[in-house]
Amino acid sequence: MRPALELRTRQQLALSPQLQQAIQLLQLPQLDLRSHLMDALESNLMLELDEPTEPGPETEAADDEHAVPAEDDAERTWDTPMVGGPERAPDLPEPVLAAPPPDLRQHLTDQLSMIDLAAAEADLATAIIDAIDEDGYLTEDLAELDAAVRADLSIEQREAVLAEVQTLDPIGVAARDLPECLRIQLRVLEPDTEGLALALALSEEASLALLARRDWSALAKLHGSDRDGLEAAAALIRRQNPRPGSALPGDTAAYVTPDVFVQRVDGRWRVELNEGSMPKLRVNQAYADALKRARDAAELRGQLQEARWLLRSLQLRNETLLRVASAIVAAQEAFLDDGDLAMRPMILRDIAEQVELHESTISRVTSGKYMHTPRGIYEFRYFFSSHLATADGGEASATAIRAMIRSEISGEDPRRPLSDNRICEILRARGIELARRTVTKYREAMEIPSSTERRRLAQ
Repeated sequence: MRPALELRTRQQLALSPQLQQAIQLLQLPQLDLRSHLMDALESNLMLELDEPTEPGPETEAADDEHAVPAEDDAERTWDTPMVGGPERAPDLPEPVLAAPPPDLRQHLTDQLSMIDLAAAEADLATAIIDAIDEDGYLTEDLAELDAAVRADLSIEQREAVLAEVQTLDPIGVAARDLPECLRIQLRVLEPDTEGLALALALSEEASLALLARRDWSALAKLHGSDRDGLEAAAALIRRQNPRPGSALPGDTAAYVTPDVFVQRVDGRWRVELNEGSMPKLRVNQAYADALKRARDAAELRGQLQEARWLLRSLQLRNETLLRVASAIVAAQEAFLDDGDLAMRPMILRDIAEQVELHESTISRVTSGKYMHTPRGIYEFRYFFSSHLATADGGEASATAIRAMIRSEISGEDPRRPLSDNRICEILRARGIELARRTVTKYREAMEIPSSTERRRLAQ
């Protein structure tokens, strides 16, 4: 055998840096996004603030001098985008102090309420969440958890429930070991991501051990791949989070700035982005024009490309946020009109299908984003809740049912408070079949004492 050079061509769609940046911006809350943009403004010479100036002969002449050359429409669109909102900042409400963010267990429990599970499956899912450690790993055996809650599910059913929990945010949570954690995260990537198939193969325990030792020759023999392919797959693995539970924010209170404003205009609900709180950025056109005449300015050309990518990604984030918020408002108009009792059952998949985006994208958009409405400021996720069938064949949302429970308790005779069993009977008379333990769970989630404790307080 003689060494020889061989040229091969293949087609692959990679997760481009621009798309990675768009995904990163999409999941940032308002305050974090503002900080990110200010950091970019400070580090990238090709970015500048779009500060309003009074129009006049001198400024108009300057605008003409630095106008974007009409080379093509795409370049003209992205050389000078003005990312910002209408001049109505004085009318915007001040940021409000939000309650401390939920811990990992509460964060997962809130999402679990959006999934339609049978009673036994829901009990096991709750037990799984309770058994997840601070790093996001499941620390107990599925069979033991099933026995503890008396769910009596088959092995296949247990694994199916675990798979449902593993779809929750943060991605990778509820894995039983590191290889499974990595595979969960890799499988949510686009199927044609470069190196994905090999990365999944490398995420097996034996291969991870070789990868940790950087034993490329052993990995090449095991997987039949060259060094370049192995390194690309390894880079994809390194981008995943081995401790998904740590991705959740800490327990410190934070000021919340609404991402969108919802108001009724001419009898219809209108959604507007809150862009007034963001710094308005644009490409520094004077530098961009000078760069066209420069011969050796590779670093500045790279900064110009990064600036354009940032502004494109920011526009994509804003468009996606507005689409999702508008879809939520359209689905929950009854809530905006009449309050919690009118909340419709809705899950992430409903909005994903409506706006034609993946559920994981909807999860990113709705996490940590807030909506200012006439009824108050709500996180996007507040509008999602699981549904329960009613006797007439309809559906009622968990939020509406909690509102019913709260309403019944608030109107009770303090000397004869309603027991959870009695509340079950009242709801059943309205056509809503609910187990007593579910009423208890909802009541405790609203921090309402038991009937015994309420009677004692009344006395």
